[in-house]
This record gives sequence, structure tokens and C-alpha cells, in this order.
Amino acid sequence: MHSHSRTHSGGISGKLLITFLINLTVTIIQVIGSVMAGSVALLSDALHNLSDSSTILISWIAGKLTRRSTTKNETFGYKRAEIVAAFFNASLLLVIGIFLIIEAADKIRNREYLDVKPGIVIALACLGIVANGASAMILKKDSTGSMNIRSSYIHLFIDMLSSVAVLAGGLVIYFFDFYLLDPVLSIIIAVYLILLSWKLVLQSLKVLMQFTPEGIDIDEIARKLSGSPDIRNIHHIHAWQLNDHDIYFEAHVEFRKDLRISESCLLLEEMRLVLEKEYNIRHVTFQSEFEIPCDKALINQEKPH
Repeated sequence: MHSHSRTHSGGISGKLLITFLINLTVTIIQVIGSVMAGSVALLSDALHNLSDSSTILISWIAGKLTRRSTTKNETFGYKRAEIVAAFFNASLLLVIGIFLIIEAADKIRNREYLDVKPGIVIALACLGIVANGASAMILKKDSTGSMNIRSSYIHLFIDMLSSVAVLAGGLVIYFFDFYLLDPVLSIIIAVYLILLSWKLVLQSLKVLMQFTPEGIDIDEIARKLSGSPDIRNIHHIHAWQLNDHDIYFEAHVEFRKDLRISESCLLLEEMRLVLEKEYNIRHVTFQSEFEIPCDKALINQEKPH
């Protein structure tokens, strides 16, 4: 027996394109400005914006792919495209964070931070705050319902905070001549970026690896589904996420007696309703069994050939 309930959410491609254009413009301006100002902190802001632009573009493409219809060759369609995009975006942030730490450390070692021009840093940091703040607000509402959009929102929000830090650093350098603060700020921003990105990398990787979703207790579900006196046991359970919203569940159900098809279907429908109401699992596949000799373990311990 298989039950499949389909949900649909509207796209936000217009919002993504607007934020993409904003961040691409800011990136170009800040890259040029960081070279002119000799500021690694401003460069970190520019590279954050560059990652934002690529993140948003990938999110937009992934959103388009997700809405494609299923085919005989793509039976799930492209629903997992957003998760792949979220994993790529978060991984990109990790790489950028490591690069910024290496670059800042090199600046400190060679004392190149003494050439920083704080006026340019202050002006372009203000631009980054306005641009990233506006972009983050555009995506904030939609970030709660999509891991992919959430990764874009996190990019933008972090970059806004880094622009605030760069602005503060520029002001300190301008008024107090504390030039070492520029590469130090870059390292602090990069470390913060790595810590936040790592969590999203793990979250998206768990979905890609088809691990049991958070909040799903396999033992508890097996006990609840085995409540009928006609059911001997539940075994070979699999539970996984296809994307942010859709949890899939499959299991073998062994009956105590040779039921008619209509009787077994009634029992399976009751079990499906339990999964839907209590665990919000709407994609369910059951395999009915009676006196079939096979491994009855809750989780099938498949061995590699």
C-alpha cells in the first residue's frame, strides 16, 4: 500500500533576482574599494557579498528545478535540488572563511595593514549594511520554510553584521590609528562565518545521506503501529527526507493471519493516519507480509556485496 500527498509552495524567484542584482553590484564596488583602501576586512565583506550573489543565483536555479514535473526518468523530479544548493552554499562559506583567515594572517605577518585607508572602508561598509540589510529583509519571511532560502538569508544577515563590524573598525582606525584592527576583524568575521556555516553543512548533509529526520523516533513509531492484535511486527523501517518539507516512510508489516486484501488495507490505512496526524509524514509505503521467512529486524542490516 502506498499513500502520497503532494504539497506545493509558490516560488520567490522575483525576490531572489532582486537580491542577486543588489549583491552583485555591491560586490563589484567593494572589491574595487578593498584594493583602493588596502583593507582585508573590506575584502572579507566583498567576498561575503560575492558568496551571497552566487548563493542567491544557485537558490533561484534550484527553485526553478524544484518546480519541474516528475518524469519516468526523474520519478522524484528535482525536489532535492534545493538541499544540494544549500549544501553547496554552506560549503562555499566554509572555504571563504578559511581563505579570509589565511589572508588576514598574511597581512598581519607582513604588516600590510598599515596602508589601510579608513575613509573608503567606512563609506563602503555603510553601503554593505544598507544593501545586505535590505536583501535580508526581502528574504526573511520565506527563510523559515526552505533550507535553501534560509542559507541565502544567513549569507545576507551575516554579511550585514560583518559590514557593521567593518564600519566600526574603520571608525576606530580613522579616529585612533589602530590599523591592526582591520585584519583582526577579518579573522573574527571569518571564524563566526565558519561556525554558522558548519551547522547548515551538517543539516543539509544529513538530508542528502537520507538519515532519519530529527524528531522521528523509529522505536516509538514501531510500537504505535504494532498496536493492532492482527499485526505480528513491523520491520525493515526506513524514514528519510526528500527536501525541507517532505518526509518519506516505508516498512514491512507482518500480519498474524492470512487477511483478505480489503481487511489488510483498512489496517494499513489506520497506520498511515497515525503517521500523518502524529508525525506529519504524508508519503507512506507499506509492504504486507504473512509467514514470509526473512530477517525481522526493525532496521535491515544490509551488508555490502
